[in-house]
Amino acid sequence: MIRNPKKFETMPMGIVLRRAPGATRWAKWVWNAVGVLPGAAAADWVVLRQDGDVTEYHAATLMLELHGAETEAYLHGMSAQVPCLYVILRENDDEDHPLDVDLVTASPYEAQDYADTGDDIVEKVAMPPAVIAWLHDFTQTHHKAEEFKKRRRDRKDITLIEDGVGDARITQMADVYRSPVQAKKERLQ
Repeated sequence: MIRNPKKFETMPMGIVLRRAPGATRWAKWVWNAVGVLPGAAAADWVVLRQDGDVTEYHAATLMLELHGAETEAYLHGMSAQVPCLYVILRENDDEDHPLDVDLVTASPYEAQDYADTGDDIVEKVAMPPAVIAWLHDFTQTHHKAEEFKKRRRDRKDITLIEDGVGDARITQMADVYRSPVQAKKERLQ
C-alpha cells in the first residue's frame, strides 16, 4: 500500500476471472470476474482452481487507486447493500484468454462512465472486508462535504412585461424574438 499526503493512495489488487462452459452453441465459454485478491503479487493468467470445465485464473494484478477528489463516489459505493469493486475488461483476439483486465476501481461513477461507452465489460465484485476498512479510513480522512449554497434571484422586476426582445422598430411578423401574443394583436388590427 502506497500512501501519499496529497490525497492519493494505492493498493495492488489481484483480479480473479472464472471461465465456465457457455450455455449456447454460439458461446463456447463464459468469462466472469468473481473475486479480488488484496495485496497480491504480479500474475499473468495463473490457474488458481479447476473443477471439471470451470477454471479460475488470477488474470492480472492492477493497482487500485484512491483519489481525494473521488470520496463522494466512494461513499456512494460503500452505502450499497453489498459494497463492490468494479473490474473493467476488454475483449482481445486471443482464444485462450480473450479478455484483458484494464482497470479496477472503487468508484461507481467511474464504472458507469466505462459502461456508457459500450466498448468495455464492467463486472461488479464484492469488496473484501480489508478493502472496505481501508476505503472507509481513506474517505474519513479526505472527504469534505460540499456546502449547500442557495442560489439567489437576480434583482429584476419580475412584474415587468417584455413582449419580445427584438427591435421594436421592426414591424415584421416573422421576428423570431417577438412573442406569439404580440403577433396575434397585430393581425387583428
